[in-house]
Amino acid sequence: MVLGKKRKRIIGSIIWSKKAYPKDTEESGVGQASIYHALVIIFLEFFAWGLLTSPIISVLNDTFPRHTFLFNGLIQGVKGLLSFLSAPLIGALSDVWGRKPFLLLTVGFTCAPIPLMRLSPWWYFALLSISGVFSVTFSVVFAYVADVTNEEERSSAYGLVSATFAASLVTSPAIGAFLQDMYSENVVIWLASAIAILDILFIMVAVPESLPEKLRPASWGSQISWEKADPFGALKKVGQDILILLLCVTVFLSYLPEAGEYSSIFVYLRLIMGFSKEEVASYIAVVGVLSVLAQTLILAVLMKYIGHKQTIMFGLVFEIIQLCCFGFASQHWIIWLAGTMAAMSSIAYPSISSFVSAHASPDQQGVAQGVITGIRGLCNGLGPALFGFIFYLFHVDLNEKEAGQQIVSQQDNLSHRSPNSMQGVVPGPPFAFGAVLVILALLVAAFMPESPHSSAAKKQKLAASASFELEEETAGSKKHESEPLMADTDVEL
Repeated sequence: MVLGKKRKRIIGSIIWSKKAYPKDTEESGVGQASIYHALVIIFLEFFAWGLLTSPIISVLNDTFPRHTFLFNGLIQGVKGLLSFLSAPLIGALSDVWGRKPFLLLTVGFTCAPIPLMRLSPWWYFALLSISGVFSVTFSVVFAYVADVTNEEERSSAYGLVSATFAASLVTSPAIGAFLQDMYSENVVIWLASAIAILDILFIMVAVPESLPEKLRPASWGSQISWEKADPFGALKKVGQDILILLLCVTVFLSYLPEAGEYSSIFVYLRLIMGFSKEEVASYIAVVGVLSVLAQTLILAVLMKYIGHKQTIMFGLVFEIIQLCCFGFASQHWIIWLAGTMAAMSSIAYPSISSFVSAHASPDQQGVAQGVITGIRGLCNGLGPALFGFIFYLFHVDLNEKEAGQQIVSQQDNLSHRSPNSMQGVVPGPPFAFGAVLVILALLVAAFMPESPHSSAAKKQKLAASASFELEEETAGSKKHESEPLMADTDVEL
């Protein structure tokens, strides 16, 4: 034990592959299951999709020239709804059959539409919508990480996974745009397809199974209850108290505006705030780098000193500030301040995932992460639709082809908007509305217990005391039964 602790100090807390496992763990990959396998999977999958940022916009405009945003919202909505419905079931199945088969399934189906982008755009969008059933890689990856980490290390590990996701999306869009300018759109699409295939091959060859057979509640031949397919019924499997429900409401209220923000922020910066293409690219890079730092260094420090609940609330406070800056900004420096706040708010989701993981038992990690990922998938569908609807209500035009002539004038006259118009006071109404939703999420988070084990500890304590009383009663009854016999014998003597 002493040698193990010294080794951890020398190598550092970032090595999480030293958790002890039963000997019946399947050895079908390279080395022992570790967080590094999860990081490679996440990076390759989202790097492939990040390369396609520019081609996706072109394909959308070419396929749906008149109703680009409408059809994009419908596609993302169907995909998000299917993810919400399927994520708990896939997580539950991974608890039973292991993580590796479902890593292969989710990555394979998520990346399957990529080659069709060039071969058949209509089939691409159709398969993209249906792929929402399996677009839940994060839930399986987080369950994989939970298998290979201790509870103290898990929040930092989740932060590292989220930071890897952010890093992949920071680097890949710029690389994709560069390759598209240098060569062609086809080169970018086939490169993304090759990276997706590499990710699948990596899972098949190099990734070992992380969930030992002894920790699985059933075997391959066991039947799966259809209750696990219900995203709401799955909550009962994870916990009997209201903690998971509070966490789910918090995720929904906080990630709904975040998903809407992701869908519109770059067009918003170009057309409403007057950013140039170079400024938008710089903005993405800076926010991405700050997010990586926040989700690795700052998250680890906060989790160590203030705990799960306060870290979640810390992230939500910064998200509120960020959305208010986007909603009421009239100068570029306010937008850059919002980017800094956005990087700090990125710690909220890994904190919530860690909190859920700490509350769930080892054989229910997949269900727990599936529920959270499912809610995120639902938000990914509803968020863009909500933001688009609010932009429409307030007559904010985000169609680049029609509004492109306004960019130059807005660059020169950002501070000269009419004070009487609503857009002059609130340039981004959806962001202001999103801030209200996150305030509600913060109020919900305030009712969560300080420790994820508080209710569980009480239940264990009650169960232990009841067991002790039962043993005492049993021992007392035996004593009561034996004493008269001894007394009778004494009398006879």
